Amino acid sequence: MEQQIKEIIAACDAAIRNEDFDTLMNYYTEDAILVVKPGMIARGKEEIKKAFIAIANYFNHHLVPTQGEMVILEAGDTALVLSQTLLESDKKDSEYALERRATYVFKKNMQGEWLCAIDNSYGTDLI
Repeated sequence: MEQQIKEIIAACDAAIRNEDFDTLMNYYTEDAILVVKPGMIARGKEEIKKAFIAIANYFNHHLVPTQGEMVILEAGDTALVLSQTLLESDKKDSEYALERRATYVFKKNMQGEWLCAIDNSYGTDLI
């Protein structure tokens, strides 16, 4: 399970880097949420896709996410991922940290696939 989720996150990072947002949406639950920035949440695949397009624009179409150290805690069909998320960008004046302690929640669907239900790259910095 751990390796499978790490591979999914790597595929998501590649889709973000390539701005392949249709493929990216394959890794989210229908009712997923994305913390776009503190105080702003996108709900559902349609809003999440629009948010990623806006994020790509914000970062001048040069955003390279990668994951550092990662801890995955699984309980049945739910997994909590705590990850060191690193963002590389040409944008020098971003007001948002490019190194984060992200929290992601994955749910296993009826086909046994892990899908992201909560995507919070800001982690506990929201508090």
